[in-house]
Amino acid sequence: MKIPIKYGHSIFELEVDSSVRVDIVASDRVCATCDEHTLIKDALKHPIGSSPLANLVAPGQRVAIVTSDITRPCPSALLLPAVIDELNRGGVRDEDILVVFALGTHRPHTEAERKQLAGEAVYKQVRCVDSDPTNCVFLGHTSRGTPVWVFRPLMETDVRVCLGNIEYHYFAGYSGGVKAIIPGVCNAETIRQNHRWMTEPGAITANLDNNPVRADIEEAGEMVGVQFILNVILDENEKVVNAVAGHPLEAHRAGCRYLDTFGLQTIDHAADIVIVSAGGFPKDINLYQAQKALDNARHIVRPGGFILLVAECAEGMGNSTFERWMHKPGGADVIIADIQRDFVLGGHKAAAIAMAMKQAEIGLVSSMPASDLRTMGFVPFDNLESAVQYALGKFGSRIAVMPEGGSVVPKVTSGDS
Repeated sequence: MKIPIKYGHSIFELEVDSSVRVDIVASDRVCATCDEHTLIKDALKHPIGSSPLANLVAPGQRVAIVTSDITRPCPSALLLPAVIDELNRGGVRDEDILVVFALGTHRPHTEAERKQLAGEAVYKQVRCVDSDPTNCVFLGHTSRGTPVWVFRPLMETDVRVCLGNIEYHYFAGYSGGVKAIIPGVCNAETIRQNHRWMTEPGAITANLDNNPVRADIEEAGEMVGVQFILNVILDENEKVVNAVAGHPLEAHRAGCRYLDTFGLQTIDHAADIVIVSAGGFPKDINLYQAQKALDNARHIVRPGGFILLVAECAEGMGNSTFERWMHKPGGADVIIADIQRDFVLGGHKAAAIAMAMKQAEIGLVSSMPASDLRTMGFVPFDNLESAVQYALGKFGSRIAVMPEGGSVVPKVTSGDS
């Protein structure tokens, strides 16, 4: 059996002997007949819980379109022309349109990256900028006490539109919707206070009911005033298989329900070994982003088993605070105790990895230095073959493979581990 495993811009072939039991945990959302442009136009033509975008704007109004940064697979260059056409149809001039790339706490883009994200034509047509956490305006506190600081130029517009892709998120439940606002265009204090709810019950993947992180995000979205969203669901090749547009909550929920039709997967027994790919670039651009796939793999590995994360991490750790926390003396126990005592943005990712390390041994196939990975508690490998041989020789022969680890939420249907 040969299974393709994405790694950066490359694809490895995982070859497994026929004597080994293998469960492939993947969705079947590849749509060879889907026309991406048609799906997007249809979503804009038939919005959910809202009038069409062209009817929500007027000549002379200033409009901000918030979309994802380079670490996300959202196809902004595909979505932006359709949205701008709708705005133009409503009488909004190009010079009154601002595209904001939502950085959160991520690094700024290069100009080439902004052009790539927007597309050459849109980049020339309208103003495109990165959000800036140092240039924010205070809107007040959510009912949970989160201070809402939002990118000032965004709040200086009359209408705000959020773009994004909907996939599973390990504590916000799902991406998409007004998550483009928090953490997208807020300062670090807002993000830190919102993310501290990740340790509360309900803040888990694929959950929207009583999820404190998602509820806080959406309350902040109401304070900001988001009038319209356009979200897409992507297949394993990052092609659009569905699109939803309209009301920030109603359209988002419809997209989440669609994702669940193929994104929730089951296997009969917990695996000795889980081999999980973050999904290639940009999902494995750094370990900070690739962690999401590791978190999903935890659901199906037996206690004391082995998780092999396949993630190139060409930009290394991806966050200096995260890196510092991962190197804390004392390892996983200290990291978990520290995050419970004092929530620190960046440290929260280290805590999530620490919880995985308490459950299973974690191997990592990446381009990162092996010595550095060992000090953080990983078992490093420079190729897939040696990693698999190591795992089979030590942990057993029941393997689960997750080719798109960040896009599928698996569970075990049997209590047998």
